Amino acid sequence: MSELPRGASMDFRQIEEKWQRRWAEARVFEPSPEPGRPKFFITAAYPYPNGAIHIGHGRTYLIADIMARYHRHKGYNVLFPMGFHYTGTPILTVAESIAAGDVHAMEDFKAIYDVPEEELRKMGDPLYLANYFRELSKQYMKKIGFSIDWTREFTTIDPEYQQFIRWQFKKLYDKGLLVKGRHPVGWCPKHQMPVGAHDTKDDKEPDIGEWALIYFEGEDGLIYPTATLRPETVLGVTNLWINPEGDYAVAEVDGRKMVLSLDAAFKLSFQRKVKTVERTKGSSFVGRRVRNPVTGELVPIYPAPFVDVKTGTGVVMSVPAHAPYDYAALRDLGEVKLIPLISVEGYGEYPAKEVVERMGIRDQRDARLEDATKEVYMAEFSRGYMRQDVADRVGLHLPEPARSLLRGFFAAFIAGRPVREARDRIRAWMEAAGIGGGMYEIMNKPVYCRCGTEIVVKVLEGQWFLNYGDPNWKRATKELLASMRIVPDEARPQFEATIDWLDKRACARTRGLGTPLPWDPTWIIESLSDSTIYMAYYTVIRRIRELGLKPEQLTEAFWDYVFLGRGDAAEVARAIGADERALRAVREEFSYWYPLDLRNSGKDLIPNHLTFFLFNHAAIFPRELWPRGIVANGWVLVEGEKMSKSKRNVLALGKAVDQFGADPLRATLATSAEVDQDLDFRSSAARSVAKHLEDIYNLVVSTAERAARDGEGLPEMWLRSEAASLMEKAARALDQVSVRQAAVYVLYDMRRALERYLEMVDVPSRAVLEVLKAWAVAMEPFVPHLAEELWERLGERPFAAKAPWPRLAVDRRTLLAVRYADRLVEDIAGLRELRKDAKRAVIYVNNNFAWIKAAVKARDVRELISAGVPGEVAKRLFDVARQMDDDLKALIEEVEDFDEYSALAELKTFLSRELGMEVDIYRADDEKAPDLGGKRRAALPLRAGVYLE
Repeated sequence: MSELPRGASMDFRQIEEKWQRRWAEARVFEPSPEPGRPKFFITAAYPYPNGAIHIGHGRTYLIADIMARYHRHKGYNVLFPMGFHYTGTPILTVAESIAAGDVHAMEDFKAIYDVPEEELRKMGDPLYLANYFRELSKQYMKKIGFSIDWTREFTTIDPEYQQFIRWQFKKLYDKGLLVKGRHPVGWCPKHQMPVGAHDTKDDKEPDIGEWALIYFEGEDGLIYPTATLRPETVLGVTNLWINPEGDYAVAEVDGRKMVLSLDAAFKLSFQRKVKTVERTKGSSFVGRRVRNPVTGELVPIYPAPFVDVKTGTGVVMSVPAHAPYDYAALRDLGEVKLIPLISVEGYGEYPAKEVVERMGIRDQRDARLEDATKEVYMAEFSRGYMRQDVADRVGLHLPEPARSLLRGFFAAFIAGRPVREARDRIRAWMEAAGIGGGMYEIMNKPVYCRCGTEIVVKVLEGQWFLNYGDPNWKRATKELLASMRIVPDEARPQFEATIDWLDKRACARTRGLGTPLPWDPTWIIESLSDSTIYMAYYTVIRRIRELGLKPEQLTEAFWDYVFLGRGDAAEVARAIGADERALRAVREEFSYWYPLDLRNSGKDLIPNHLTFFLFNHAAIFPRELWPRGIVANGWVLVEGEKMSKSKRNVLALGKAVDQFGADPLRATLATSAEVDQDLDFRSSAARSVAKHLEDIYNLVVSTAERAARDGEGLPEMWLRSEAASLMEKAARALDQVSVRQAAVYVLYDMRRALERYLEMVDVPSRAVLEVLKAWAVAMEPFVPHLAEELWERLGERPFAAKAPWPRLAVDRRTLLAVRYADRLVEDIAGLRELRKDAKRAVIYVNNNFAWIKAAVKARDVRELISAGVPGEVAKRLFDVARQMDDDLKALIEEVEDFDEYSALAELKTFLSRELGMEVDIYRADDEKAPDLGGKRRAALPLRAGVYLE
């Protein structure tokens, strides 16, 4: 072992830079296929370089890095690559803001990433901006010590990648999964283009829902379209509500003059032909009367300040028997009229009135109305039935036989039906009759484009969509999901729900960076559509470059052969003008690495990217190449707050490394929360972890220096066994991707074990060096720089990163001996509370180990007596066994024989030191031993008799 300086402490950055340089020089993390050797292929979501990566990205990549490093120790050939996502509008929008002189955007970059003024001035060019932050993010990833193979790095606008994406979309097109047609999409009015999650601020996916519109015709000849999610309640309308202070319009909508809020007219203009002909306040319409198109009744329009003109049409129908807000507002006006429509078990005729009064709601401004509304709506939708007499309310304005025909329809298809069924039937009938329609809305509004414009819903004509609603595609994707490992498994239902609700999704834009559609180059494939199977591209891009293949040679036939094994290698090579051996080499590289073993992303990507990843693999690749696992980790907060540019609390990964050190940052992220949980990063915790790692370093160094004694006794056997047990536990935890638990075993419990060993001995034995080396290897996935430094100081070469996972010999008897000694120390410490003046502990041990083995297995005392335990002992011993924890019971079951007396005799010095008193040990069956206080006769196996004097 090399000489270790006394009192050494860690300079984290110096040590980290040293080992990062050595890894790069030795190309440690640049694997090639090794036929016959098992592989492990892991990826994490590549970042957008519209800024440098922060510790939220860092956590996702760290989990992947820990899994990559762990699998190297397990003997796998590990591939962990990284690329950069230039596609779409995130980069373009930021560059446009800077080009337009957006001071806030420039100040953000200065404050968060320390971008110099001269660089900022160049960032109006989107490619300059992207390349700048790509390099900065790459530096950050190297700085924190990610074991990434950078030889496979790419961007999504590289010509080779664009050829790959063209191939992917041709496959989807050929399968009929790409369609062109009419469909609602989230839309940026400023840029006149559809948007998805990655085009919006905070990556918020626009949730598109549809209002049912019901056309109430006024005596003034105008149509008042109410927007509702409960069209079945139209039968109970007593009035309409309009906000008297709101801005409204009379607009021609598809040729019919309608009254709606100005906001609604604007939103509806993206879905229908809308021409505003008059603007006015809502008060202009208050007091007028309109006809219910279903019942024929004339109802008044009342003023309602609570109506939100930004939601729906700004015209709301009032159903006080079934809507708590309506009941409370009409009660305030003294105009309550209740028309019962829905029967629900557990409620009376008027559920809204009943719930409002039961909750003691005072007026229409009472915040509890929200809870009342949720209760009534949920109960009526899930358990409600339309009353049988609702048919009597329809068509009061119609002549016979028209009214009777309508009543007959309602009696047969609406009355007595479940609400969920009646809802769809009434809506379909109203639309067919021309007295109703639909209006799409962003239900999770406000959602803003990255340019700052609020998103609306547009019904697009001639738009290209990925048809995720295709039933066969959904079925295959569910089969893929069922075959996969999902971490945490609690996320599986969210994947299943996403697969169910996904329908057509716009997959192309008219602006932004990316790949043009092969058959329609006026469209650019958008960012969440060109990032679904790129994991396959990682496997071959290095080989493509090494072989000098040009983008134009990467034809459909090339990718078909490489990824799908289609075609003859010689013919394909001849067709693209390439060497056949080169083509086969690319195919062999892909075949070795695929399928993907583990995909790591944040849980926020489940509703989009991660589910699209499943759909596209199910569509394009055969089952044997379907991905095998997904890890979806929680978010990262900083000092208890969500990271936000507006708060300037985004913690750039490189800044965090500079502030705390790479290994302290890694260990803090690893130990602060389990993978599925949200993590609150605290600087105080990072500083504490840094001190802890420095203590580990000094502890290992000083122990190795002091290890001057030969031989191995019980303390050494215990340390090796305890270390082996902890490393087995850590391995099992990592197999389950329980990163925090594994890190605690390795970084905290292992330190305590070494400190315990040092308490047991006066001088450490050289035998502990084996344990220290094993510990260095087990640390490596979490704190690789510290691990490498200790590995080298312990005399090992070349890298801890390449060493096999530790397999130390376990002696269960020794583990049981120390565990028993610990319990004994606790028991005696408790007795000392009663005898504070005690100077000596006399311990009597019962060596009938077979009795306690029988006791941990016995279901009752009789069973224990049948096993040969004396009756006068059996009850006491059975109670002792029941009080033991599962780990201790497992040790007792695993150990065949145990000499309790010899174990304690060897640990006598340790016991004396722990207790701070003299210790004498006797066998309970030694007739010559003094029976102080009757404790000799009281001794039980693993429950010594103790006398203090």
